[in-house]
Amino acid sequence: MSIDLAHEIELSPTFHDLDPMNIVWHGNYVKYLEIARCALLSRFDYDYPQMYASGFVWPIVDMRLKYVKSAVFNQRLRIRAEIVEWENRLKIEYLISDADTGQRLNKAYTIQVAVCTESQEMQYLCPPVLWERLGVPTP
Repeated sequence: MSIDLAHEIELSPTFHDLDPMNIVWHGNYVKYLEIARCALLSRFDYDYPQMYASGFVWPIVDMRLKYVKSAVFNQRLRIRAEIVEWENRLKIEYLISDADTGQRLNKAYTIQVAVCTESQEMQYLCPPVLWERLGVPTP
């Protein structure tokens, strides 16, 4: 049995997301990833407030974005976020595409690590609470 660790959202760039060339400013894609990541984690009842309450913060330690085509004002975007690693780190892959045509606009990933709020020490194995929330077998 495979577990669905993905979630999709839709959004449309607004006027304040644009740069002087009337395309979405490259830095706003990071904001779009964050919106998708929060929606994905909320699906498992483990968004940032729940992470903190469980005794961990999850800073992003690595991020990569591959820009394929620019998004424009009011274009309907579909953002798919999928958890692909959860053993030693939380790796989420993203695909931003045109919601109407399916054309790929951006591929990305983020890597987060668990840091204990009490000791401020990075965890080299993801805490059991993540595994429980995701519904995956523990190591």
